[in-house]
Amino acid sequence: MLSRLSIRNIVLIEALDLDFAGGLGVLTGETGAGKSILLDALGLVLGNRADSGLVRGGEDRASVTASFDFSALPDAVRGVIEAAELEIEPGEALILKRQLKADGGSKAFLNDQPVGVALLREIAPALVEIHGQHDDRGLVNSRGHRALLDRFAGGDVAGVETAWKAWRAARDELDAARAQVARAAEDQDLLLAHLAELTTLAPEEGEEEQLALARAAMQKGEKLADDLSALQHVWTGSDSALANLRSAARRLDRIAGEHELLAEALAALDRAVIEASEAEDKLERAAEALAFDPSELDRIETRLFDLRAAARKHGCQVDDLPAKMHEMRAALDAIEGGTEHLAALEKAADKAALVYREQAEALHDLRRAAARRLDAAVAGELAPLKLDAARFQTSMVRLPEERWGAQGMDAVEFLISTNPGADFAPLAKIASGGELSRFILALKVALAEEGGAATVIFDEIDRGVGGAVASAIGERLARLASAGQLLAVTHSPQVAARGNRHYMIAKSSEGTVTRTSVTPLDSAERKEEIARMLSGAEVTDEARAQANRLLEGV
Repeated sequence: MLSRLSIRNIVLIEALDLDFAGGLGVLTGETGAGKSILLDALGLVLGNRADSGLVRGGEDRASVTASFDFSALPDAVRGVIEAAELEIEPGEALILKRQLKADGGSKAFLNDQPVGVALLREIAPALVEIHGQHDDRGLVNSRGHRALLDRFAGGDVAGVETAWKAWRAARDELDAARAQVARAAEDQDLLLAHLAELTTLAPEEGEEEQLALARAAMQKGEKLADDLSALQHVWTGSDSALANLRSAARRLDRIAGEHELLAEALAALDRAVIEASEAEDKLERAAEALAFDPSELDRIETRLFDLRAAARKHGCQVDDLPAKMHEMRAALDAIEGGTEHLAALEKAADKAALVYREQAEALHDLRRAAARRLDAAVAGELAPLKLDAARFQTSMVRLPEERWGAQGMDAVEFLISTNPGADFAPLAKIASGGELSRFILALKVALAEEGGAATVIFDEIDRGVGGAVASAIGERLARLASAGQLLAVTHSPQVAARGNRHYMIAKSSEGTVTRTSVTPLDSAERKEEIARMLSGAEVTDEARAQANRLLEGV
């Protein structure tokens, strides 16, 4: 519920901090004192369009802060906050703030975290519901009527929604399978030809890399072939350097014992023979590794060309060709086994549709019975509210199948007729604002405020009525407020006397400066204000006595 409203520099309000509580709070004051400013300020922090004209004259900016306390955040609010990845600690107040500049522009905050104004508008319906002379939201909006009737009826809308999602999923799967089979059937001959080509080609994953490495090695061998051939003449044959080294080593071996230096020379020569032999071995191995067969190189290059051409043809990488073959086989299998698979999917979709129909029909019947009860309940509230000639009707229209959805197969709208013989029309088209407010009050009483906003505000719902009708309005407002929080801007002493808390709105002038203030009244001040409402400008003892009787009678 709304626990605190702080306003700075909004029109005639310089600085105002108001604390609220549960139950019925009434706001009274002379006409023109500035009651509408409070509602404009609250609307601003709930996401209404920012109008720089709201900034108090001579100031460069204004702000409104509204605090809401909940034992647990409403689901709609929590869902929006989580989707926006905002952080609110459990038990922490929800604080909305809107700043407005005199030269245009505004900023919005949720618990000191910057947010878009659209987020405020999204969560506003769960926080505050305002009904006034020109109400165009809340109960007037037909888009919410079906949900209100469902809460009144206690129907299993969640079960219908689950059945709807299951039916839609089964239907989507069937449609996708039909489309796949249709596409595959159209391309069957082409698929067979492509699969035959790829089967003949028999591509393997990783083959391209292996072939490319082998080709690179062969190409390198081709480039080095002449040099290797020349080196072979150096190391092979009877006249090669290695042969001469070995011959020299054998001759030196025969005389090495004759002198120490000859022995050392032989040892050095032996080492040279060993190193030269190792070099010869490595050259032979290199020649083998780099040896290439021109026909094999041609085969590898042809294979690479064929693989890459196939990949280009099918719009994929060479390594993806085996997977492409698998897709083609699956598509052909779908054609061959498509009839049986489609039959199973059609059966599942029909079963899901039957479950949905059964649950939607049950919800329809429940709604129909609840609509009759709601019509009777609202009718019982109309006469005490001076709407004797009016009639209320819950219209239910069965939608065509293509418009069925997660909420069932019905369109629901609340209709009224204000004069005998007049046709029923939507709530929004009612002629009189005062009648509209009283209709909404009757409807809210009948609905027992099922699923409504945390705070409900009625703006001058009692305009143009008095006496018994005003008393009936006050009694119903108090009844509604007993389970939550309701604020009423009123000119009726009968309504004001029902309040748990009373706030007086007043306007004062000091020279050229005009200010609006709001003051919580104690019991004595409250009695005096109700007496003023009864008597006018001059408060009489008789008015005070009457005010006392009103307060004692509630």
